[in-house]
Amino acid sequence: MTSCAEWTGVLLSTLLNECGLKSSAKWFVAEGAEEVKGASSIPIAKGMDDCLIAYGMNGEPLRPQQGFPVRIMVPGFEGIYHTKFLRRIKVVDRFYMNYNEFGHLRRSDEELALGEQIGPKSVITFPSGTQQLDGPGYYEISGLAWSGGGAVDTVEVSTDGGRTWNRAQLKNTPERMAHVRFGYEWRWDGTETEIMSRCTDEIGQRQALREEIANWWNVPVERNYRVPGLDNSIMPWKIASDGSVTNGLA
Repeated sequence: MTSCAEWTGVLLSTLLNECGLKSSAKWFVAEGAEEVKGASSIPIAKGMDDCLIAYGMNGEPLRPQQGFPVRIMVPGFEGIYHTKFLRRIKVVDRFYMNYNEFGHLRRSDEELALGEQIGPKSVITFPSGTQQLDGPGYYEISGLAWSGGGAVDTVEVSTDGGRTWNRAQLKNTPERMAHVRFGYEWRWDGTETEIMSRCTDEIGQRQALREEIANWWNVPVERNYRVPGLDNSIMPWKIASDGSVTNGLA
C-alpha cells in the first residue's frame, strides 16, 4: 500500500518560525477535522525538517478524498501520520497518547517507535502474484522501489533465491521519497527458482531479508511471521518449472 504524488504547500518550519517556536518544544500534534481527529504525535525535529502543509496535489487543489482544504505531509513516515482535513497543530514538550499512537508504542522505546521512517523497499511487480511465465526464455523482471530515507541509490535482483545479486536498471531519475521503476533482463532456463529484489537508498540503508529483521528483533525466524515495526523486508516470489508464480513467504 503505497502512493506517489507531487505535493504543493508551505513548509511547516516556516509556520512554526512565524509563530515563535520555543526551545522547549519537543513534539507537535497534528489534528484533523474527522470524528476520530486523526491526531498523531510527531517529533519537532521532523517538523522543522521537511514536513509540508499541503494544499495542492498533482497540480490542482486537494480533493475531498485527499484532505481538502489542507493536510500535513510527513515525508518518509507511514501514512497514518499524514493527517487529512488539518485543523490544528499543537506544539508540546512530550508525545501525546492519541488514538493513532496506541498501535505504534513499544514499552522499551516509546519515543523511537513514534519517530520511525520507512526504510528502503522494493517490490517485483512482474513476475508476481498469480502471473504465469510462458516457458523458458528471456523476461524482464520489473518493479518499484522507494525509501523514506531519501532517494533510491541502487536496486539489485536475485534469480537464485538470494545466493547472488545483480544490479538492475533504474528506469527513471530517482527523487527523494518517490517511486523509481527498475528492470532486469533475465533468461529463465525452466528450472524451479526464487526471485527477489533489494533496494539501497542514498544514505546507505539496505533492504533486509525477513530473517535478518527477525534476528534484529530477537523474534522467531519464520518466513510468514510478521515482524514488529515497519516491515520493509525483501519479498520473494517462487517460480515453478511450469512457469507458475506463487508467494515465496507462503
